[in-house]
Amino acid sequence: MTEHDIPSRSGTPVEPVLRLSNSQIRAIHAGSMTLLDNPGLLCTNDKAAGRLNDAGCRLTRNEGAKSPWRIRFPRRLVEEHVAAAPSVLTLGARKPENRLVLNAAVPEVFFGTGSETNIYQTSRIADFVDKNNPAVMIKHPVFDNHRGSIARLCQSSKLCNALEQVDFFIRNVNIQDDEITPENKDVNTALAALMYMTKHVQMGLTRVESLDTLIRMAEIIAGGAEAYRSNPVLSFIACVIKSPLQIVDDTADKLIAVAERGIPLVISSSPQGGSTAPIQEEGITTLINAEILAGITLTQTVNPGTPVLYGAVPVRARLDTLHDYYGAPEFIHYNMNCIQMARFYQIPCYSTAGAGDAKIPGYQAAVEKLFPQLGVASAGAQYIHYAFGLLDKTNIFSPLQAVLDDAHVALVRQIIRPPVFHDSEVESAINEINKVLASSSRLFARHIRKAARKGLVTPPYPFETREGRDEVLVKAQNTLEHILQGPEDRLPDDVLNTITADIPGLLPFDRFTPDTPTTTKGEIR
Repeated sequence: MTEHDIPSRSGTPVEPVLRLSNSQIRAIHAGSMTLLDNPGLLCTNDKAAGRLNDAGCRLTRNEGAKSPWRIRFPRRLVEEHVAAAPSVLTLGARKPENRLVLNAAVPEVFFGTGSETNIYQTSRIADFVDKNNPAVMIKHPVFDNHRGSIARLCQSSKLCNALEQVDFFIRNVNIQDDEITPENKDVNTALAALMYMTKHVQMGLTRVESLDTLIRMAEIIAGGAEAYRSNPVLSFIACVIKSPLQIVDDTADKLIAVAERGIPLVISSSPQGGSTAPIQEEGITTLINAEILAGITLTQTVNPGTPVLYGAVPVRARLDTLHDYYGAPEFIHYNMNCIQMARFYQIPCYSTAGAGDAKIPGYQAAVEKLFPQLGVASAGAQYIHYAFGLLDKTNIFSPLQAVLDDAHVALVRQIIRPPVFHDSEVESAINEINKVLASSSRLFARHIRKAARKGLVTPPYPFETREGRDEVLVKAQNTLEHILQGPEDRLPDDVLNTITADIPGLLPFDRFTPDTPTTTKGEIR
């Protein structure tokens, strides 16, 4: 069986909306090259500095400085190493039909989760009395915020595995159980995500020392070391650059370790326009592009051919608080620009859309999420994270919001898909129109079936209300509860037994039972 014979998950093909002209792309590329050469990047990591020095970068050492190395990247060196990064990469999955094949030259969009939130927001429907008519009861959601835990990450994994529009899973709940320590956090996070997820799983590393243990866990799940290499069920994210233009010490160690093993890796940077980056789009795009290219260059000096994603996570600052402002139109502009830059370098793009500033599901959350999801997806990013369940920027994961987002992403996919008819089919349409005009009913209803079978007819909004009042959240809550009470696709017992025997630091397996809190214990007010 060849690579092309192995099944994979289908994304949504897009005819990309282009925000930047070719001349603007070339100007941003040239500007990024200028920044990488002068002033270059500050760096505190001796290993990264050594690798880049050996590759041909120019280093200056400032003794006693907080960032002792200044690294200047020659343009030719950057362009050669970026060209060494693969244009096509595979992200594996426990069920091989869920693996993702990302091709930088093909704008096919996949949506997934993220980020690692501290708060897990549960919801329930309560009855309230209409104050204008005490005889009328109104159903309305009530929300409770809880600390993240292993059980709640498991619950999220189970839910997102069931949601049709979720293509990949980035751990989205920060586990904060009393027994979790820096030494055992990574293995417990990975198992909680992988145990109920049959799609691709991605995570960051708390400690570089955990990497080999996590790879061993992934190999057990994939069916062996060779199976993991061809079907990498677990990949990693390295936020190696701190804006502006600083290589992060501990993350550089993680990047180097992952690259040495040839595992798919996101090279991520997240400048904030208005604080750690210019607020105007040409400035922040030039800066983040330089930072990501530096990270890719470092990766390819470590291990040429390491599969990487161009990890653009730019955001705009609120001007009143300097917090992230995900609902701003500029956020969409930044990300659309980065998608074009990734395509320019022929590297698959990891992009961002779907985080909201609202703290609970509702109208504000829907608006803040839908416009970026539509705008960023229409630009043709291969891999869009943050798309499900995030509220209060990236501080809250709401299962109810994730269910709503699943329905909304389905609509986005239908909007952005390109036309699928051939020129010759216009003549067939004319014949159909003539047949209907000659009929007694003059209705096209009987001709709809063919288009419906092709998936070209959008069904009604799944949470629509016909009773004259808005019950979207109530109906979405019913869907959520149905999923959470339904079956789960847990790892087989023999695989779990092998993991138990081989992987140190895991909490008892009964802690990995999906859980929705039903009490106020651990509630955050």
